Amino acid sequence: MIKRNQQVLLARINKMKQATDVEEYQKYNGFSGLLKAIDMDKETILDELDLAQLRGRGGAAFPLGKKWRHLYGAKGETKYIVCNADEGEPGTFKDKALLEHDPLSVIEGMVIAGYLFSAKAGYIYMRGEYRRIQKVFQEALDNAEKAGFLGENILGIKGFNYKITIISGAGAYVCGENSALLNSIEGKTGRPRVKPPHLADVGLYLQPTLVNNVESFAGIPVILREGGQAFLDLGTKDGGGTKLICLSGHIKNRGLYEVNLGTPLQEILYSEEYGGGSSTGHPLKFIHFGGQSGPIGAVQNLDACIYSYKGLWDKDLSVGSGAIVVMDDQVSVVDYLVQVAAFFAHESCGKCTPCRLGTTRILELLKKFNTQTAVTGDLERLEKMLMHVTNLSACGLGQSVANPMKSGLAYFPEEFEAGIRETAVSVKGGLW
Repeated sequence: MIKRNQQVLLARINKMKQATDVEEYQKYNGFSGLLKAIDMDKETILDELDLAQLRGRGGAAFPLGKKWRHLYGAKGETKYIVCNADEGEPGTFKDKALLEHDPLSVIEGMVIAGYLFSAKAGYIYMRGEYRRIQKVFQEALDNAEKAGFLGENILGIKGFNYKITIISGAGAYVCGENSALLNSIEGKTGRPRVKPPHLADVGLYLQPTLVNNVESFAGIPVILREGGQAFLDLGTKDGGGTKLICLSGHIKNRGLYEVNLGTPLQEILYSEEYGGGSSTGHPLKFIHFGGQSGPIGAVQNLDACIYSYKGLWDKDLSVGSGAIVVMDDQVSVVDYLVQVAAFFAHESCGKCTPCRLGTTRILELLKKFNTQTAVTGDLERLEKMLMHVTNLSACGLGQSVANPMKSGLAYFPEEFEAGIRETAVSVKGGLW
């Protein structure tokens, strides 16, 4: 029986001598979740997932049980399973660890999905920069097929035929958006689709499709092996389980950690078990949560913050991908946001005008504040530009650009105001 403060996702990492060895994987409870699943009624599997309250670990935090139940009820003879392994969020490296050091757990989660939805084909869309890891994962797939956990008549079940194919991305951040990812798998330009229809109804090759993140799939075997209630008890009522977090920046113990949802943020930042405090000797100033698309929080306002979905939402923050980028008080928030804006401007796919041009204009405005060349009205221009890009962009890339900008402006307005020239040039004809 699993207990709180016990690793479940990283339990095998650094213990297995060969991460792709099926026999060794089974010594550490490998494939026991799948073996339980095939003896369960499919509705019971869905009930366990609902009870577990596993929220999507890719960033959107949508309840996985609801997503799987939606696909289960979707009409269509052919259904596809897709794993989003396009880990492009700066400051995030959790999926890399699972893909490289525990690939069979991800495969097991995908096979359980294949069994539940009677799917014949699964795809894992892997970040193009992970060339070496793709070879590791392919070796794990080959070994799983030799052992009878993939291929034809899996585990002796007649008609349970399922294969997983690796699709290599080309380094486009926007392909982390699920519909853009599916377009890329189909050989099209990796740009987002208009929604609705929902991907669970009209997804890959216009068929009902499940898309989940690497960490989400790795959690499925744990739920079925230990039970939905046991998984829920590892976290909080609003989100069960543990979460892989990536600590980076001005933090002493940078690296990957598995924490229970509900852990105090101060413990994550300052305890020697996790972050260990500032690496520079200077006080910590702000934290960027969940990757570049997440909001920024001022450390001084986070004393009583709990690292959980609701705990962060209550502070207008988010778990996101699990990235926690920490900056000390020597860093200008405007300078930091210039780098964030440059990332979005570079990664915009260009499909929609608000994002294509808006991200560039946001970057230009932030550079003015950073070089003390902003004029009266530029602050209002920036706020309006952020609003327009958020409301009018076609996908999550443009819609999330404002998250770090608005939160940085809310917590550190004086740093923006310091970038406005005292002898400002008047702007005729209004702000636009």
